[in-house]
Amino acid sequence: MSYSRRSLLAVLAALPACGFTPAYGPGGAATGLRGAIAIDEPSDEEGYYLVRRLEERLGTGAAAEYRLSASLAIRQDGLGITPDQEITRYRIRGELTWALRHIARDEVVADGRTSNFTAYSAPVFDDTRGSVAGNTVSVITAERDARERLMTILADQLVSRLIATAPDWRR
Repeated sequence: MSYSRRSLLAVLAALPACGFTPAYGPGGAATGLRGAIAIDEPSDEEGYYLVRRLEERLGTGAAAEYRLSASLAIRQDGLGITPDQEITRYRIRGELTWALRHIARDEVVADGRTSNFTAYSAPVFDDTRGSVAGNTVSVITAERDARERLMTILADQLVSRLIATAPDWRR
């Protein structure tokens, strides 16, 4: 066995002694979260993508003890600009503000805000070739995919935050 492999095994053996518990392991912070959180219904396409990803990670919350409310703010900026002032790349920034409420006690037990971004290309007309480098359908599809990716990123950040703070709000 190499030196680095022995060192890694020593570190892994010492982790339980320092109080480390895997989030998804027995007794970990994520234990019992699946199905314990109901998520508010989405109101738009981005909300649908967000809720879909949250339910993939947390379950549907049939017998929920908590209710998760989320609010999205999304902005789109032009990034790549041609000499003719045509935008060829867009950045979509999203901010997710959320609150987790204990249903029976009707109190907010955790809340926060997370943000991130993604981007997509929007090809423009090429004067030298006399053709369009992309078409409307491809640009619309690229934008929709970027928005869906952003919702996945924000949902994953939220779930990570819930798991990390679960010992605090699950008392």
